[in-house]
Amino acid sequence: MRYADGPSARSEVRVEAAVSRVWELVTDIGLPARLSPELQRVEWLGGATAPAPGARFAGHNRHPVAGDWRTVSQIVDFEDGRVLGWAVMDADGRFGEPVQDPSGRLATWRFELEPAPGGTLLRHSVRIGPGRSGISPWIERMPDREEQLVAGRLDELRAGIEATLHGIKSLAEEAPEPGRPR
Repeated sequence: MRYADGPSARSEVRVEAAVSRVWELVTDIGLPARLSPELQRVEWLGGATAPAPGARFAGHNRHPVAGDWRTVSQIVDFEDGRVLGWAVMDADGRFGEPVQDPSGRLATWRFELEPAPGGTLLRHSVRIGPGRSGISPWIERMPDREEQLVAGRLDELRAGIEATLHGIKSLAEEAPEPGRPR
C-alpha cells in the first residue's frame, strides 16, 4: 500500500461494561497517553475542556527513530456516546510546512462504540495522510521501499491501537467504586 492511498489500521474489542462507562474513558483525552507507546501527554487548547466538534488539543509524541514532536488535533467527528474522531495536524511544521487545517491532516483517529450483548463493542482506527507525517521523509529517501515503510508504520500504529483498546477494556471492566454504576 502506498501513502497516497490513505492506509489505515483498525481493531476492536468487546468490553463488558456499559457504553456510558466506555464513553467516559474514550473521551478522556489524557488516557491514551497512559496506554500508548508513542503518545506521551496531551492538553486541551483554546479554552476547551472536553471533546466537542471543533475542539483542539495538543499531543506530545516520542518515537525511537523520529524523536519528539508536537501535534495539534481537532475533533472532526462527534456523536455523543457513539463516535469520537479527530484530525491530527503538524502545526509546528516538524515534517514540512506547518498545517492548521484538518484537510491537511497527517492522520485521522477514531473511536466507535456500539452496544453489544453484555457490554460494548469498541473500535479504534487510524488512517494516515493525506498531509506529510513522520514517515514522509523516509519515503522520499527510499521510494522503492514505500510499501514496506508504510506497512511498518501501520504495524506500529496497530500496536498502539491494541494497547489502547486493551487498556480501556481493563479499566472499564474494573470493579466500580461503591455507589458508582458500572
